[in-house]
Amino acid sequence: MTAAGDRSDPDLARLAAAGDDRAFAELVRRHQDPLFRLLRRYLGSADEAQEAAHEAFVAAWAALRRYDPQRPFGAWLRTIAINKARDRGRRIAVRRMLFGDLPPGDAASPDWRDPAQPADAALIEQERLAALERAIAQLPRTLKEPLLLTALEGLSHKEAAEVLGVSAKSVETRAYRARKLLAQQLDAELRP
Repeated sequence: MTAAGDRSDPDLARLAAAGDDRAFAELVRRHQDPLFRLLRRYLGSADEAQEAAHEAFVAAWAALRRYDPQRPFGAWLRTIAINKARDRGRRIAVRRMLFGDLPPGDAASPDWRDPAQPADAALIEQERLAALERAIAQLPRTLKEPLLLTALEGLSHKEAAEVLGVSAKSVETRAYRARKLLAQQLDAELRP
């Protein structure tokens, strides 16, 4: 018998759909880190990203019988995750509208720090990273999604187009507009 780690994603999805919990656990292991990073950047909060990732995996488990093995599993899972992130984004917007601005949470908290870097340089880098995360989180959904998938997740325009259900040219155009808007926002925010 072949170990779950040796199987392809479509094979694991087929086994998981047939009730093999170990196969689904392997799919989660393979995809949890990239999915979390995507959602962290999309939502701007590790807590919100963790919740959205959990929701995405639960939804994927429930929909495994509808998964098309001709399509990359990662793209299928990202589609589900982006839909969960959109839902969370709407809920966050409603909470902000009803209760005012939410606490910043961990959006400005760095995930890493280079110990060899001087403290003041690290602080400046931390501020720049926080500004970038805030600017990405504020982008309109139609610009944020293509940017995250291509520039930060490394998907091609074609792969991102599959996830988003738009043309590759639309992804290219929207990612370009997102970069341009980010540059303007960061220039205005970081200008002394």
